[in-house]
Amino acid sequence: MRYLIILSLITGLFFTSCSYKQDQALFERKTLTPDSSLSQNLSNISNYRIKPQDILQITNVQNSKSLIDLSAGASLASGGNTGAPNTAQEDIYLVDEDGLIGLPGLGRVPIAGLTRTEARKHLEELYSKELKHPLLEVKIINLKVNITGEVKAPGNVVLTKDRPTLIEVLGDAGGLTANADEKHIKIIRADKNSTIDIIDLSDIRTLTSPRIIVQNNDIIYVAQNRKAIRNSNLQNFSALVQPALLLVNTVLIILTLVRK
Repeated sequence: MRYLIILSLITGLFFTSCSYKQDQALFERKTLTPDSSLSQNLSNISNYRIKPQDILQITNVQNSKSLIDLSAGASLASGGNTGAPNTAQEDIYLVDEDGLIGLPGLGRVPIAGLTRTEARKHLEELYSKELKHPLLEVKIINLKVNITGEVKAPGNVVLTKDRPTLIEVLGDAGGLTANADEKHIKIIRADKNSTIDIIDLSDIRTLTSPRIIVQNNDIIYVAQNRKAIRNSNLQNFSALVQPALLLVNTVLIILTLVRK
């Protein structure tokens, strides 16, 4: 009977080790090291060129309703908005397949290929004929990163700043959980090279490193720390061993009754 108990324990350990490997398989490489090519090929949101299907938020800082007011009595070549979703101020515009957006008072305006700053200056120049000293703000609100793993609010985080950092987007995701491994946060850049970089947030020098600047469509993965993995393994081991021990105890009771 002693051998049966030992066999049950070995079986439990085997399944626990298999579970550990499966939990840690996400975004792994056989020889994973910090990928310097990620930091050497950095761009930021200010360099991003507007593309078809991008969603722009355009507002006049001086008067948020001024663009809407222009639509009253103005002859719009496109009939207004190009089918983009609207807010209360209707300042959200979709870039169509031809690279155009339909704007109040202007009609269909080519916008694709411009950076956010270039688009702002171009639209301010066009609107200066209708508005007195327009001061516009242009945001590309469909740029995002995906954050998964040990954060409080995993999912997509919209990038609105020119140089969004890992610290900022983690904050937008609610911050790290108590189970997070802050020393091994992965930034996966799914471009043609599919690069990976590992960020150690426990190192104060990381805060000034260009490696923490994130880009559109980056994937950020926060793994569990060792303590959380150990606790998870113990729970898995307990869940596997308890039925086996129950079975052994039942067999022992039956054998004891039979021998009587």
